[in-house]
Amino acid sequence: MASVNRKTRTATRSGRQSSSAKRRATSKRAGPPRRRQAFIHSHYREEDFASGGLRRYAKYRDLGISKATHGLARAHVIRFVPPFRPEEVSIRHYHDVDFQMVYVLKGWIKTELEGQGAITMRAGSSWIQPPRIKHSVLGYSDDCEVLEVILPADFETVMLDK
Repeated sequence: MASVNRKTRTATRSGRQSSSAKRRATSKRAGPPRRRQAFIHSHYREEDFASGGLRRYAKYRDLGISKATHGLARAHVIRFVPPFRPEEVSIRHYHDVDFQMVYVLKGWIKTELEGQGAITMRAGSSWIQPPRIKHSVLGYSDDCEVLEVILPADFETVMLDK
């Protein structure tokens, strides 16, 4: 490791840019600078699960990421409310997002994603849901909870069936 550092210093003194310096220079994000993100923490409290989110059949525990990132991202725990009612839950839709990741914390959830078919995910499973992929929830266990991370924090959901 010391020889790498010496090579980097030598290359810099000779006027050439080292490969690590080139990587740092090209990894800088183009465009306007983003606002500084705030430190945030969230401890589990049962009373933080609230109704009124995207899905009427779920309760959400917001983790404060949207506020801390000025809308760059959102993270929340979703607790699905039993019993599963397909007439309310299984409506095909998509989300107009740049990124969406779901991790199953408890129970199981069965989803159908365009081009992927039906998939049952259990505690410990995760998936990336590509932007604007059409999907629907086909079922979930009475104890199902998932962690969802989305970019940007505010996005539109487009319902396709009713």
